[in-house]
Amino acid sequence: MKAIILAGGLGTRLSEETVSRPKPMVEVGGKPMLWHIMNIHSAHGINEFLIAVGYKGEVIKDYFLNFYAINNDITVDMTTGKTIIHDGNQPNWKAHIIDTGLHTQTGGRLKKLQKWLEREEAFMFTYGDGVADIDIKALMEFHKSHGKLATVTTVRSPSRFGRIAFDGDQVANFYEKPEAAEGWINGGYFVLNPRVIDYIDDDETIWERTPVERLARDGQLMGYRHYGFWSCMDTLKEKMFLEEQWNSGKAPWKIW
Repeated sequence: MKAIILAGGLGTRLSEETVSRPKPMVEVGGKPMLWHIMNIHSAHGINEFLIAVGYKGEVIKDYFLNFYAINNDITVDMTTGKTIIHDGNQPNWKAHIIDTGLHTQTGGRLKKLQKWLEREEAFMFTYGDGVADIDIKALMEFHKSHGKLATVTTVRSPSRFGRIAFDGDQVANFYEKPEAAEGWINGGYFVLNPRVIDYIDDDETIWERTPVERLARDGQLMGYRHYGFWSCMDTLKEKMFLEEQWNSGKAPWKIW
């Protein structure tokens, strides 16, 4: 199974950190948020990633091109210019870093990755700014059990986020920014059948609006309730919260 991670947005609400780098490269505990998200997936056996870049995508490309040097000890012989990278324990990852455009919306980025997906193989789809102690294997089993096109992981969170209304496990309605609704929100960590891409029109399509709303109306969207830890990193305050969690040595999302 492959995992798509959206990593191309401007990250304007975290402008203190995103002037020089995309939000998924903002560090928590000295490691990019992207690294944390990839480790969450890898802990459940998902090691192939499609990383949809846009804004300052070159920063993400540079990180992976230099991944071994950054994450291992190195020796540089200044007289000859010879460099030795001393291998350590490295993740068994394959990362495809794909430019999906500077101003492409979330649905448009997914549509641009269609050719990288197997026709009927489900895939993970999430954002580059959210961490959770989610049991991805249980999430995938839930997705297989209902036979619908899409599963969204739902979490509890403050009212500033969009809400999700349930009918049993089926998503009855998807509210992007409602005045009032059930206390469940979109936590990312979708499991999707590639046929959901038919719900996306073009680069301007926002995944969380028309496509997801249509999937809900068609009875093709189910919600997996996650009762554990979840946090996004939209603001500097949220980044500081995640730093505190990591520095405590008990970060809930560190499941690897």
